[in-house]
Parts: sequence; structure tokens; C-alpha cells
Amino acid sequence: MKQLFDFFFKGNFFVKLALLLWSLFTSLFSSAQVAKNSELYKTLKAKDSILFERTFNLCELEKLPPLINDDFEFYHDVAGEEGREAFLNSVKNNICSNKEEKIIRKLDEKSLTVFPLKKNNKLYGAIQSGKHYFLIRKDNNETPTGSALFTHLWILKDNKWKLKRVLSFNHIPVQN
Repeated sequence: MKQLFDFFFKGNFFVKLALLLWSLFTSLFSSAQVAKNSELYKTLKAKDSILFERTFNLCELEKLPPLINDDFEFYHDVAGEEGREAFLNSVKNNICSNKEEKIIRKLDEKSLTVFPLKKNNKLYGAIQSGKHYFLIRKDNNETPTGSALFTHLWILKDNKWKLKRVLSFNHIPVQN
């Protein structure tokens, strides 16, 4: 084994050069999580804020349809699956119907990740994932109810970001 190691790595300039070139070549074509200060990360974090802070928490429902792709699909590990119209109606009729005991969503900002999707080196979408917490707001008090994980598929369509797929899973109630 030592002889094999010595052959490939000790004093063999061409093997070292080939390994260096291979690692540089593969790193050019791999996509990793984007930095939190990148334009893509900031853009999708802002979309997350519109989706949840403005529409889910504040019930500014007119802001929701422009974010949702026509062939939108939502998959929830407790509530099942919904298409675009059913999802829009659920937010309106379930999330935003009870003003006295309002469900609130808060993002765990440390958990938020964004991964670009490219074709022929051109950005066409992104995967955003993270963890969020849910609370009930009643009489200006917020009581935690649980947490969940999410994965969003965003598509860049006509220079606008549209939410195409949502996975909402691992819903865990608060342990008392």
C-alpha cells in the first residue's frame, strides 16, 4: 500500500497537477449553497417574507397570487396536498379567517439555505429550505405551538420569481 501511495503522491508532479485540475474543473460546474449576502439569497429571503410575513401573518392576501406559479403544488405531511386555488383558499379561509386567535409563522433565520438551479450555466430557479416556528397570537400574546421544516422550489419566469412547489414536513408540536 505504501508503494502505491508513494507512486501516486510522492514526487509525481503530473498526478498532483491532474488532481488539482480535476478539482478546479469540477468546482466550476457544481452548485453549492449561495452565501447569505448574495443577491439570490437576499431576493428569495424577501420572497419568503412576502409569502409569510405579509400574507400568512398579516393577511395581505392580494400579495399572494403574484408569487404562486400556475401549476403550483403544495405537499403537507399533516394536511395533505393542494394545488394553486386550494392553497390560496386555505390561506384565506383557514389561516386568515380567525382574527382573535391568529396563527403566526416565524422563520429560523439561521436555518435558511438557498441553492441555485441552472441550465447551460443560466439561472432558472432555486431551492430554498429551512425551519420555521408557529405560534398563536391572542390578546397581543404569542404562544408557541410547534415547528416544521420546509423546502420551496422557486422558478424564475419572465424575470419574476414564482413559487412552484412546496414541501412542508416534520411538523412537531411544542413539548410541554
